[in-house]
Amino acid sequence: MEYVIQQLINGISVGSIYALIALGYTMVYGIIKLINFAHGDIFMVGAFVGLVSAKMFQVQGFSPLWVFLLSLLISMMVSAILGVLIEKIAYKPLRNASRISVLITAIGVSFLLENGGIFFIGPQAQGFPEIIPKKQYHLFGSVQLDSNQIMILAVTLVLMILLQLIVHHTKIGKAMRAVSFDMEAAYLMGIQVNTTISATFAIGSALAAAAGVIYGMTYNSFDPLMGIIPGLKAFVAAVLGGIGIIPGAFIGGILLGVIETAVSSMGYSLWRDGVAFAILILILIFKPSGLFGKNVREKV
Repeated sequence: MEYVIQQLINGISVGSIYALIALGYTMVYGIIKLINFAHGDIFMVGAFVGLVSAKMFQVQGFSPLWVFLLSLLISMMVSAILGVLIEKIAYKPLRNASRISVLITAIGVSFLLENGGIFFIGPQAQGFPEIIPKKQYHLFGSVQLDSNQIMILAVTLVLMILLQLIVHHTKIGKAMRAVSFDMEAAYLMGIQVNTTISATFAIGSALAAAAGVIYGMTYNSFDPLMGIIPGLKAFVAAVLGGIGIIPGAFIGGILLGVIETAVSSMGYSLWRDGVAFAILILILIFKPSGLFGKNVREKV
């Protein structure tokens, strides 16, 4: 029983990272029905900005907590700006184009960010600095919880709640929901559709950056291709929960992390990625709208 609880804790920790990335996927899809496959690479850019910021603040002698908070904030801000630029340059001109054109463009932007990272940063993996020293906490028996796992879940929950407040209790959030329901009607009602879409990309990219910083701290590693697999798995998580539905993305990420960890704990770690994509196939066959989706247009 203790072993099961330990693996459940580990799974929730991994799933929280997927959930943060998946929230960006689901927000963009909920607004303009676009699968932004460059989202995983924004996650990579966020991790790199966090790495550089952390090293800079550590050299200046900031306390670990301030190093983490400032690195997280700067990473989210830079990635938010990058997300808006990508939307303005790559996606906005194709707003009325066919979906396949936009999808190909998203894949092209993904390759551009990956190869740009290799060109400017180098292909070698780099060590991510230990921002906050890890501490082990014994809960009961052999069950352990480290400070990193607590931090991951806390940041994910805070950002998730903040996102829900923005979407349901702010003017821009109401605009997002209106555009999600009917873009043309929202435009006729005087809503600034372009501004709303840009805000959606900014928020989604900021969440991906937060996941990138947390991922780097957890695995103590960074490389320009690090966003490929987590990005794809976050897409699986978004589809599993119901793409376009914010709570669904969160639950989907947690579920995927728990399932992956369970597979690894049973000695099938080489099958972990395969199981994740098998879930995608099964959910598309038996419930394409996802666990929390309905057979109507999704709303944010």
